[in-house]
Amino acid sequence: MPRVVSLHSEEASLVLELREHGAPFIRHLGARVDPHALTTLDMARTAASFSLDEDHPLCTAPVAGLGWFGPAAFMVRRDGRALIVEFGRADVTVDDCAIRIRLADDESGVMLEQSFVRDPGGAFLIDARLTNTGSQPLAVDWLASALLPLADNSAALVSWRGRHNAELVECIEALPDHAWRREGRRGISGHGGPPGVVVLSEGASRHRGLALSLQLAWSGDSRLAVERDDEGYWLLSAGAVLQAGEVVLEEGQSHGAPQAVLAVSTQGRNGAAAQHHAAVRASLGWHGGTMRPRPVHLNSWEACYFDHDEARIAELAEAAAAIGIERFVLDDGWFKGRSDDTRALGDWTCDPIKYPHGLRPLADKIRAMGMEFGLWVEPEMVNPDSDLCRAHPDWPLHAPGRSRPTARNQLVLNMALPEVRDHLFAAIDALLLEVPISYLKWDHNRDLAPAGGAAQVAGTYELLSRLRAAHPAVEIEGCAGGGGRSDAGMARFVHRFWTSDNIDAASRVPMQRSFLAFLPPEVMGSHIGASPAHATGRTQSLGFRAGVAIAGHLGVELDPRTLEEDERAELADWIAFYKQWRHVLHGGQTWLGEAADGLVWQAAGSTAEFLLIAARVAPPMNRRPQPLRLPFLAENDAVTLQLLRMGGGAGGHAMAHAPLFDAMRTIPQAFTGSWLAHAGLPLPPLKAETVAVFHGVAR
Repeated sequence: MPRVVSLHSEEASLVLELREHGAPFIRHLGARVDPHALTTLDMARTAASFSLDEDHPLCTAPVAGLGWFGPAAFMVRRDGRALIVEFGRADVTVDDCAIRIRLADDESGVMLEQSFVRDPGGAFLIDARLTNTGSQPLAVDWLASALLPLADNSAALVSWRGRHNAELVECIEALPDHAWRREGRRGISGHGGPPGVVVLSEGASRHRGLALSLQLAWSGDSRLAVERDDEGYWLLSAGAVLQAGEVVLEEGQSHGAPQAVLAVSTQGRNGAAAQHHAAVRASLGWHGGTMRPRPVHLNSWEACYFDHDEARIAELAEAAAAIGIERFVLDDGWFKGRSDDTRALGDWTCDPIKYPHGLRPLADKIRAMGMEFGLWVEPEMVNPDSDLCRAHPDWPLHAPGRSRPTARNQLVLNMALPEVRDHLFAAIDALLLEVPISYLKWDHNRDLAPAGGAAQVAGTYELLSRLRAAHPAVEIEGCAGGGGRSDAGMARFVHRFWTSDNIDAASRVPMQRSFLAFLPPEVMGSHIGASPAHATGRTQSLGFRAGVAIAGHLGVELDPRTLEEDERAELADWIAFYKQWRHVLHGGQTWLGEAADGLVWQAAGSTAEFLLIAARVAPPMNRRPQPLRLPFLAENDAVTLQLLRMGGGAGGHAMAHAPLFDAMRTIPQAFTGSWLAHAGLPLPPLKAETVAVFHGVAR
């Protein structure tokens, strides 16, 4: 009988077989099992032709050079030559929620520590750290955050690609016959979303079947790869991409890989997403320990861009307060000499022409209106035409003797330099001490060239951590040209992400659904934008724009003064509706699904009480809408549903009505949970660009 250690969640198990020397073998990663009667690998594995005499099954830390031909857990060098490591000592400690492994090779002077910790929300948190125990420097070229087996019935990979204004485009591919790789090289996690991937077993769907989902808590360059072994299964590896020579450890020094958040669920993609949401929520660090209701805010950017001053912003704020806005955010253009994006970035003092009395009187005025005051900053960037760059020309990232490529007329400050971080902390700290700012919109508007490497990311994390400690009540929004840096790494330092600069509601429907694969709805910035949409030029009804936006953390990105009186009233009504229901929309579970004829839906809350948002973007093709099946309600005995409102679909021919839907608007209608799960909820006809919102309660 082997010495087996295991880690279990409600749905999944990780089973390791310990051995006298070397890293433990991975015997199982998948649906929950009982490993009590497990036989040893050497009893179960047959010999294979054209193989080494010594068997090398998959272990937690496979290394190259001595018979393992798959991907390596790490790659290190001494004196410029690859080091072959053979762990002779393995210390393993186990408790109810963690397995911790310490592997040592005294001859090569390398120690690897690995941990697998069960998060209370069901995910496994995986960490790896290399230490140089030798006397000579050790160069680290690669350290996998995780290297894990995938079952031989794995069928599909779900990943995302994207660009500015077109984030989070879902891609579904079959498991590769050879290899699949997703690698970021732009210095940030990118517009394709977090460094993550979802692996679906045969038959898995949104609602059922085995789904394995992994994301790195990392905001820089990364590599995720799936490689098929000649034994028939696949291996998933993930880690930060390191620049050549970037990590060199002196004796006693260590290097840690970004944490990998692994969800394994038998409840399909929704089950895996729920585990990721729980892990991210646990890391958010709300002031006071708990999340308060997410305030509706108005951001000034698309209302006026750079063209603002104290009088205009005060008028905009008054209009915002009149429709129920709770937080006013002053975007780019408030600091000295900033009339466009060509100058002054990095000079974080108030513009004396636009705001001759500083920001404090404006902030006080906004607070007197009953709103919080927020401010846009972009600390990691600098314009060449700025006092900061002229005073410190060596602070931006650059290759000596080479050109300095700009983007949006700006360079990137070297966040690895302590003096840069100290300067930025002092500048932002002074702002926060002088002005009653409760919210920072922290932007990052370009890719990195040259790359700053892992040290750039670590420096940004350090600055954010320092500011959070000094000003724990200040909330921060992460933005990077829209959604270019939205991931579990940044979630430890911010409270919200700007999903995309594209606020077109039709574009936002698939984008926001993709966001929810790894991050929860209360951190998803979703705004009601202008019509026509600034990013696409498309015109959409206010009801459709609002109905799409309430699925996340609601905001407004327009000037209410430009609306007709009836539109302002409608906007205020949607804001009040969101406030009424945000306690259900946020903090609970989120289910996504697809229905017949192109309809998509999102439910949020719990099986006891939820809000259901059904959205149609394109015109229907079917003569009548098909019922909407809601699998998450299968275990409920009785459920009542009320049609709270419909947004969009105005104009043109009137849609047909039926008595059920007229009644459902005023009186909750009763169904059984099994009927809703398997037969479906009857739906009223929905035109293109229409949202229907239902309230469900279990009885």
